[in-house]
Amino acid sequence: MILLFINARLIDPEAGTDSLGALLVQDGTIAEVLPAGTEPGQLFRARNIDAGSVEIIDCAGKCLAPGIVDIGVKVCEPGERHKESYKTAGLAAAAGGVTTIVTRPDTAPAIDSPETLEFVTRRAQADAPVHVLPMAALTKGREGREMTEIGFLMDAGAVAFSDCDHVVSNTKVFSRALTYARSCGALVIAHPQEPLLSAGAAATSGKFAALRGLPAVSPMAERMGLDRDIALLEMTGAKYHADQITTARALPALERAKANGLDITAGTSIHHLTLNELDVADYRTFFKVKPPLRSEDDRLAVAEAVRSGLIDTISSMHTPQDEESKRLPFEEAAAGAVALETLLPAAMRLYHAELLDLPTLFRAMSLNPAKRLGLASGRLSAGAPADLVLFDPDMPFVMDRFQLKSKSQNTPYDGQRMQGRVLATYVTGTPVYRRD
Repeated sequence: MILLFINARLIDPEAGTDSLGALLVQDGTIAEVLPAGTEPGQLFRARNIDAGSVEIIDCAGKCLAPGIVDIGVKVCEPGERHKESYKTAGLAAAAGGVTTIVTRPDTAPAIDSPETLEFVTRRAQADAPVHVLPMAALTKGREGREMTEIGFLMDAGAVAFSDCDHVVSNTKVFSRALTYARSCGALVIAHPQEPLLSAGAAATSGKFAALRGLPAVSPMAERMGLDRDIALLEMTGAKYHADQITTARALPALERAKANGLDITAGTSIHHLTLNELDVADYRTFFKVKPPLRSEDDRLAVAEAVRSGLIDTISSMHTPQDEESKRLPFEEAAAGAVALETLLPAAMRLYHAELLDLPTLFRAMSLNPAKRLGLASGRLSAGAPADLVLFDPDMPFVMDRFQLKSKSQNTPYDGQRMQGRVLATYVTGTPVYRRD
């Protein structure tokens, strides 16, 4: 089937444009980007296309953008399938306009061997309607003592290597892993944090945390972790991505590292862009994430860093937790929030607040993650895969967590008024979600 999207508001993150137009899709790829007012009949005659083989989709002025490429999604297989499976994560991703999920290896057991990686790859291919690209652990068991077989894991399909929030504190082990990763051309994704300072922290240090009596960590812990990683990058020349930069204190170090030509990129999470430490209020554990929510000044500084391009990517950091692990005292509750379905509507908060425009948002959510992973997606250009999301940035709704497709419903946005709904999601030209 050939698809023709007409009357679309095309969001092109590569060109940085937001304009009316049409899009022709053939054989699962974008065949042509067309100007506004394209007449279908005339187009079919000029391209010798049989009109009967074409599905015309009138977008009615709604936004058509590259599908989201989400780095850092936790799917709880193997080990905790009751929290999230590849089927439910895939359905949630499709409903959220996410066409590629890059999964974390912080499972039980960790994805640290080719056999485990092959298991999750088979499960994902069988159950998920979207693209699934797995990461593998950087060290065995994510214990920071012995690096994994990076070359074999790459052969088995690993697109990046990470110990997630288990920071490799042994600098000798980490430097050896970075050196070996460089020799293989592998991307290392790290969690910038000084592990001893941040151990046990549930909030960011300051007046609010002190008044609530919560164990807290200074924003400097993120800066110190990033400084150490940058020094090791200078020594090894590896490819490096910081999973979450959430504080203003870390931004100058990141800027210097990029100016010095290091192969470094950085991301942040949608929660740190749209929420702050005060949202914890009366110990609401759905707002407990890792790293903890920051000050409003930090939130605005990070949003500006995304606008300027200093921070490259925005991700959901989708982390399912069941009710039992969240309905505990704040200090004891598990950290994390689901966000595959809320990533786009939450990002629309930044758009409606005029902090970030739509091309900038999709540069961070689609184009830059795809480029960092060497994917052809994330673009609205001829020859790119037809991984697309059609959405209405203005449609209002009240978030109801029990309507989410994830097995776990631990979203901090529950009950909040939001704007922006996904109308349809396409993976290589095939519809995987259509809003009723």
